[in-house]
Amino acid sequence: MSEAELIAAIRRQAGAAAGALALGIGDDCAIYRPRGARDELLFTTDLLIEDVHFRRADHPAAAVGHKALARGLSDIAAMGAQAQFCLLSLALPEWADARWQRGFWRGFFALARRAGVTLAGGDLARAEKLACDIVGCGRAPRGLALRRDGARPGEAIFVSGLLGGSALGLETGRGKAWRRHLKPEPRLALGRFVRQRLKATAAMDLSDGLSIDLRRLCLASGVAARLDRPLPAFPGATLDHVLHGGEDYELLFTLPARARPPAFHDGVALTRIGAIEKGPAGQVECFGRPLAALGWDHFRR
Repeated sequence: MSEAELIAAIRRQAGAAAGALALGIGDDCAIYRPRGARDELLFTTDLLIEDVHFRRADHPAAAVGHKALARGLSDIAAMGAQAQFCLLSLALPEWADARWQRGFWRGFFALARRAGVTLAGGDLARAEKLACDIVGCGRAPRGLALRRDGARPGEAIFVSGLLGGSALGLETGRGKAWRRHLKPEPRLALGRFVRQRLKATAAMDLSDGLSIDLRRLCLASGVAARLDRPLPAFPGATLDHVLHGGEDYELLFTLPARARPPAFHDGVALTRIGAIEKGPAGQVECFGRPLAALGWDHFRR
């Protein structure tokens, strides 16, 4: 069973969102709308597990702390929201001594301060391997949070930044690509700009790879996609890194066909890479050929 199939099975049992819960399982964040409030609250959760998302021999403690928070903030950025606070559950093994823990919190709180996020609580436990679960809360104007299901045929597909850097860094363990892998930058300000100024119709973050994440956006919107323009590659990254490498944490978004966004926002490139089309939901073509969704899937055999 793939990750998508498992999520679909859980979603069927959970049932549709109801009441003040405006959006449940299936997007970067769930959306809760308090009665009478001008803003809606967005909630996300993300796991970081030893030997799955990081290796203690290679990843410094501060980088692990940074990434633990960055993963959740990236989900909030993808929906064009303002980050508010977070919760963190942390399971510590014997090897994570006081020095390692100080490094973890140094990386975590450095990013929290820059993002304006408060750690509001959580849980601590012992375990054989390190695991942490971040819960993030964001805020957006009522009914305006970006979702995956708003893309329509004829719209343009954009990505932020350069793709494939994290996968290249994980493979080589050196240089700028390695630093890119260790400290991904959640695009919080860009997410709000894309929502407020560019009037994006759909968005998500690129956590598992362009090929699989674009398919997810197309499935949610009931559309197909065509990639027919040069893809912005991190220096040294291969086409496989760009298409299928995960953990770039850039933004993937769609805009009306006539939109003319700036080439950069705060130094981050915004690149048009294709268009949304009518066709079987989830079908993606890359320069005229079907593109397999070969990004990261925890449950793929």
